[in-house]
Amino acid sequence: MNPLTRLLGGACFSALAVSVVVLSARADVAPETTPGATIYTIENFRQYAPRTALEMVNRIPGFSIQGDNDGSRGFGQASGNVLINHQRVSGKSNGATDSLDRIAATSVVRIELVDASAFEIPGLSGQVVNVVTSGDTGISGTWRWSARFRDNLPPYYNDLNLTLSGGGGDLSWTFEAESSPERGASNGPEFVTDGQGSLIERREEDFTYIAEIMSVAGSIGWTPPSGAIANLNAKAQVFQPDYKEAGKLFRTQGVEGRRLYTGAEDEVFVEVGGDYEFGLGPGRLKAIGLVRREDSPIVDRVLVGNFDGGRSSEDVFRKDIQEGEYILRTEYALGAGSGADWQIALEGAFNYLEQDSSLFVSQDGGPLERQELPRANSRVEEQRGEISITHGRPLARGLTGQVSLGAEMSELSQSGDASNVRTFTRPKGFASLTWQARPTLRLVSRLEREVGQLDFYDFVSSVNLNSGNGQTGNPEIVPDQKWKLSVKTEKNFGAWGAGTIEVFYEDIEDIVDRVPIGSGDGPGNLDSAWQVGAEWDATLKLAPIGLSGAELTYEGNYYDSELTDPLTGEIRPINDSSKYWMMLQLRHDVPATDWAWSVGFERWERNPYYRLAETGQEGARPGFAFAYIEHKDLWGMTGQAMIGNIANQNDTFRRQIYDTNRLGNVVRIEDRARDFGPIMTFTLEGIF
Repeated sequence: MNPLTRLLGGACFSALAVSVVVLSARADVAPETTPGATIYTIENFRQYAPRTALEMVNRIPGFSIQGDNDGSRGFGQASGNVLINHQRVSGKSNGATDSLDRIAATSVVRIELVDASAFEIPGLSGQVVNVVTSGDTGISGTWRWSARFRDNLPPYYNDLNLTLSGGGGDLSWTFEAESSPERGASNGPEFVTDGQGSLIERREEDFTYIAEIMSVAGSIGWTPPSGAIANLNAKAQVFQPDYKEAGKLFRTQGVEGRRLYTGAEDEVFVEVGGDYEFGLGPGRLKAIGLVRREDSPIVDRVLVGNFDGGRSSEDVFRKDIQEGEYILRTEYALGAGSGADWQIALEGAFNYLEQDSSLFVSQDGGPLERQELPRANSRVEEQRGEISITHGRPLARGLTGQVSLGAEMSELSQSGDASNVRTFTRPKGFASLTWQARPTLRLVSRLEREVGQLDFYDFVSSVNLNSGNGQTGNPEIVPDQKWKLSVKTEKNFGAWGAGTIEVFYEDIEDIVDRVPIGSGDGPGNLDSAWQVGAEWDATLKLAPIGLSGAELTYEGNYYDSELTDPLTGEIRPINDSSKYWMMLQLRHDVPATDWAWSVGFERWERNPYYRLAETGQEGARPGFAFAYIEHKDLWGMTGQAMIGNIANQNDTFRRQIYDTNRLGNVVRIEDRARDFGPIMTFTLEGIF
């Protein structure tokens, strides 16, 4: 049975069940403007010639889309800030961003930028976008085509996207088909030295990455006059990446060598989600369901040999990973008058990962022999239940509050190479305050008790052939917990633009980091850690200084963290965590013309990773710069030509390997810098 058949076999019944719910309900989408909202229509974005609702939302000054697929557990902790017709999208991988990209700009009646307290949706805070669409527009659609050219790779011409949307009466629907290839290539030298800095080996390496991604997605909504609301959305995707790294090995002592790494995956993914809301007694009851299935066969291979044909070796690592997630959530919302509201929610979830893997090694032309790999063949499951009660109300003029109290009960089990069953109860909840200090200034504070999402890959052993290392699976991992305090400032500067900045502090318990396990290492829990950070998004309009149609956008983040290393006892940052990221872009839509141009610059930095016997750090210097020119009426289409990597960014990597572990001496250092050259992209898009 092929992967797609296995996936669809498990998901079809769930999809049918949700479809029956949708076809048995009638609903209305409230046409009234949400009180206190800042209203945007397509006229506000006319200078950008937007084709989709996503392009419109992305142009709202000082607003950044935060999707629901952020690693949160289930739906209860999801923190997306986009609604469509006053409703959250009942999807994760197929969430709000994908849904907005399937809505033609001509179907958007208005976009409301409003405080989250205007909606009875627990967890929402700060600015929220509500996209209101027309329910009777016939059929409209968008299309997009791109071609890309870059060094050391064949060009691609099959970047295609087609969306359709329509509606009539009580029914609305969207559909999307997409082919989105990915390409990557870099090459350059790598120097291997001993602990004293003496050269051992110089490597000339050439890396390529080619992936084909194909998907179909869609949604159905029914909103007739009965007051019920029903939605169904689904997505299926095939992801087929191929990796190749070829190296020439010039040793200071010994014969010249060759090395070849190849990796391939054939992933199939399906997600189906739906929701149904109706009036019940004095309130409204909403049910949300989601099914996600994924199958990922992976094969990695490394071949090494001398140029003269001697001392050859071959390593092969195969694994087949099957994952699944099932969520059912019910919410009962009740208005209490004077702007106050209550909600009681129950959520149940079942997640699993099953890995079947094997490692084979061959020396000097001999047969491939299977190697022992403990905890590499296993099934991990989690059954989870959650209950919460949430209350929101105005506290004073311009001041609103929201409080949520809840608890989570979960059972973790593992079978196969490792066997374990554990149960946990975790408190969770939050308290938030929103203060509309002035018409143009909003402050949002939030204190939250969170339970982290588990990565089931941490429970099973794996091998990274290209890096020559791996991890030991750990069946004792538990979810991390943290207190998070955040303060967000949202400021509208009128004709000058808008900006948002959020600062936060996290006190983390049972953080998952790298710990010694037996003679190796792998993921494990540490007692405590902390992290502070800031995230910002600002748009500066330049018309007040005489540059009509020009704007400068700046978004980014900065993080600092600290924990105690379990091996050395030293204080260090969280393993392989982000240090900062920033993007600065200037765009000018030339007045009285259809032309626009833009330049931008992106830069990031990560903290080092720490393993039992090595440390390493990635880098990118000086940063990624790009420029494009755009015509917004090219025979009715929008055309864009972009050149990337103007600053000639190099991807760098430095790894230090120690004797026995990091308490010993450095015995080898690997230092590389790879150039990936300029990137040319041509794009056409249109609407019909």
